[in-house]
Amino acid sequence: MKTRSLLIMTLLLLAMTACDKQLSRMPFETGNAVYYWRTDLRLDSTERAFLSQYHINKVYCRYFDVVMDDSGEPKPNATISFSDTLPDSIEVIPTVYITEDCMHADHKGLAEKIVNRIRQMNETNDIPNVREIQIDCDYTSKSRKRYYQFLEEVGRLWKTRLSTTIRLHQLSMPAPPVDYGALMVYNTGDPRKSEERNPILDYRDVGPYLSHLDSYPLPLAAAYPVFRWLRMVYGVRYEYTVEAEEILKVKHAMEKERSDLSRSIITYHLDKDNIDRYKPETYEEIYHH
Repeated sequence: MKTRSLLIMTLLLLAMTACDKQLSRMPFETGNAVYYWRTDLRLDSTERAFLSQYHINKVYCRYFDVVMDDSGEPKPNATISFSDTLPDSIEVIPTVYITEDCMHADHKGLAEKIVNRIRQMNETNDIPNVREIQIDCDYTSKSRKRYYQFLEEVGRLWKTRLSTTIRLHQLSMPAPPVDYGALMVYNTGDPRKSEERNPILDYRDVGPYLSHLDSYPLPLAAAYPVFRWLRMVYGVRYEYTVEAEEILKVKHAMEKERSDLSRSIITYHLDKDNIDRYKPETYEEIYHH
């Protein structure tokens, strides 16, 4: 009898522990969002109107990059300054871009340094109620294991919600240990082959990855490009933008394979020139659920 009672108590404790772990993470929330990728948070009237018109409820705000210094150690770079504030109704999601070479070796304490720096920036700039952070890294099969270990450590330190970016080529890999991924549906091509396809986005480059969408075991948001890209390729200057029809063609194809991709849409990135580049009906269709 005592053995049975002990077994029941043990099972209850395990269930409560599992429940506590589950409740310690915040669920993935849907809605409209934008990336903010400039080094100073400063909005003009056009950008503020955009946030309101398209019911933007989240801004993924790049706080800083992490790059390798000359001594072979990761260091922060291009830290944002806050000359302005976002409307109170918008959730700020600090986003940190980490170069892939930072994941080629074990850098002890890196996760803690990043989390502490984000918390310090939130406090210094009076940014309250930050619930989520996002890590952006173009990890490869070579760096994936160490990057996933790094994400696990970040998640333990941050405790609420953690997301990461997912490139199309990463869909064939095991899913990272985060609450959800932001699928980057841009920079899909090779700029060195610019005469053939648009390197920002071309349906022909996206097509081979569509079959991975439905079975990918992680909740996903979809991020689409609205930016201009200037590149020098072998000394020749190229300027790229994506036609609205191409963005919508890709969006519809992806949602046909995985319908929940329409529930959380991000555009990259918030800027007056990008807003003016497309007609309002294009943005309405991009953000259409």
